[in-house]
Amino acid sequence: QVQLVESGGGLVQAGGSLRLSCAASGSIFTINDMGWYRQAPGKQRELVATISSAGSTNYADSVKGQFTISRDNGKNTVFLQMNSLKPEDTAVYYCNADIIGTRGTRFRDVWGQGTQVTVSS
Repeated sequence: QVQLVESGGGLVQAGGSLRLSCAASGSIFTINDMGWYRQAPGKQRELVATISSAGSTNYADSVKGQFTISRDNGKNTVFLQMNSLKPEDTAVYYCNADIIGTRGTRFRDVWGQGTQVTVSS
């Protein structure tokens, strides 16, 4: 079994920064794509950013130039650096990963429990 655990959310004033972390644990052989998604109240979950095992990144247009995704493959961890935060960035942020287990089982869509980010105006 594998799991993802996010940390780093909280309350911040507009213009501030936060860094989210997501650590994968369990019987992991390798992790393919990792990503961050968010869900604001009353809205659908949306993609924020993804990163491949080789480090290729993809961002939602709404966060380009504002957020940076990175990963530490040795620690099975993905990060999201969020700068110049705005009230509209308020949401629950979820980590997602495509994981290959040590027995060859592929866990295509593993989700963390989410971490709340609240940006006050």
